[in-house]
Amino acid sequence: MTRTSIQSLDYLNTARRVVIKVGSALLVDADGGLRGDWLNALAEDLAHLHARGCAIVVVSSGAIAFGRKMMGIAPKRMKLSEKQAAAAIGQIRLSTEWQQAMARHHLNTAQILLSPDDTETRRRHLNARATLMTLLDRQIIPVVNENDTVATAEIRYGDNDRLAARVAQMISADVLILLSDIDGLYTGDPKSDPNATLVPQVTTITPDILAMAGPAKHEYSSGGMVTKLEAARIATSAGCHMVICNGGAAHPVQRVLDGGDCTWFKASHQPLQARKTWIDGGLTPKGIIFVDDGAKSALMRGKSLLAAGITSIDGHYDKGDLVAIATTKGVTIARGLTRYSAADIQRIAGHNSGEIETILGYRDHDEVIHADDLVLDMAARHPGKPDREDT
Repeated sequence: MTRTSIQSLDYLNTARRVVIKVGSALLVDADGGLRGDWLNALAEDLAHLHARGCAIVVVSSGAIAFGRKMMGIAPKRMKLSEKQAAAAIGQIRLSTEWQQAMARHHLNTAQILLSPDDTETRRRHLNARATLMTLLDRQIIPVVNENDTVATAEIRYGDNDRLAARVAQMISADVLILLSDIDGLYTGDPKSDPNATLVPQVTTITPDILAMAGPAKHEYSSGGMVTKLEAARIATSAGCHMVICNGGAAHPVQRVLDGGDCTWFKASHQPLQARKTWIDGGLTPKGIIFVDDGAKSALMRGKSLLAAGITSIDGHYDKGDLVAIATTKGVTIARGLTRYSAADIQRIAGHNSGEIETILGYRDHDEVIHADDLVLDMAARHPGKPDREDT
């Protein structure tokens, strides 16, 4: 075992809170049936973690896959309404299977359905966190899934990788485990590139690391390496280590503990403040604020966004909403919580802060987005080359 893998295993050996994401392709076979032996083996792994005092949250796909079979619909022909109906049917079985598998090891479970609003709206984020923490305090393992029965095509995660990362962020988890159908992140697609090699550890998610990602290919999988790297961005920014490992064989968590092939993403040494990690992980900005080069330079130096540097806006949003900040060429450089509505920003764009009250009739703040409510985009924070350890 290499020095890097030994260090990485310490992340899991010493973790107090762990989030484990299970995809449909692992839980459900090609015919839409449960992989019962595999689930039981995973439950045994989780029981071992739980026995040593580790709090666990499971983020599990599978509801639509279960429900689809019961409805007799082929995956590629499903309309949104049919997916929602399948989720409504399959969610009952999904939660039951998890409950029964955990009960064999004397573990109690609870079902939690989340939507993006539950993690991206600050008040709902805090309420969901309180529920999860209450369950964990009582030694209960929450099984989380996206609330597909009410989500629309436009307002949904679309995969459980990012949902798992948001849950990890929400409960201040130490480790996020993404069980996948591949050993980890490769330098290229190992199915088509014979020279592709596994990257054992990533310490900084750079544009070059992002370029290694490829699209999802399994019929039940809505994620892929792209969404897994997005999950890594969210988790590591929140101080949570993340590992991608092959979950296909029995006892996948034990396999990681035994030093099996995987890719570890190392958390930031100095995690962003809790408020900034929430902003950084937001998936759906309500609109865009375009800024000039002077404002861009100021933001890069850690300054607030002032009205004087704004050239235009796009979208309809209210005070307090999450928005993206982009250059006049459309390149996103940051995101933050706006202190003024889109309509008001449109009126004060290009003006000095001292003119705000004259224009609007009030001035709540000098800044449109305060530095404390603003996070630079990942590419802007890490413009260099990949920083990884391959030994």
